[in-house]
Amino acid sequence: MDTHIENSFHITERKKDDAMRISRKIIMMLATVLIFLPVFAQDKKTEMADLMRENGRIYVVVAVVLTILIRLILYLVRLDKKISKVEKEN
Repeated sequence: MDTHIENSFHITERKKDDAMRISRKIIMMLATVLIFLPVFAQDKKTEMADLMRENGRIYVVVAVVLTILIRLILYLVRLDKKISKVEKEN
């Protein structure tokens, strides 16, 4: 009777392992598709980017993005210095 219980435990354990393997495979396939999805979308012509490049507006966009990033980095550095100063005082 005990061997029957042990065998049924191993069978249910094996079913769980099989289900986990299948779900892992499905998750990995979905992740792979999602990773390569933008690559398939790049076949289309980017008319807006070409137009902005022709008009010289792309440089304005790059300047605005760089300004935002530089200010964000400066803010984080300043915040880190303030936090370090407060930590040293305590």
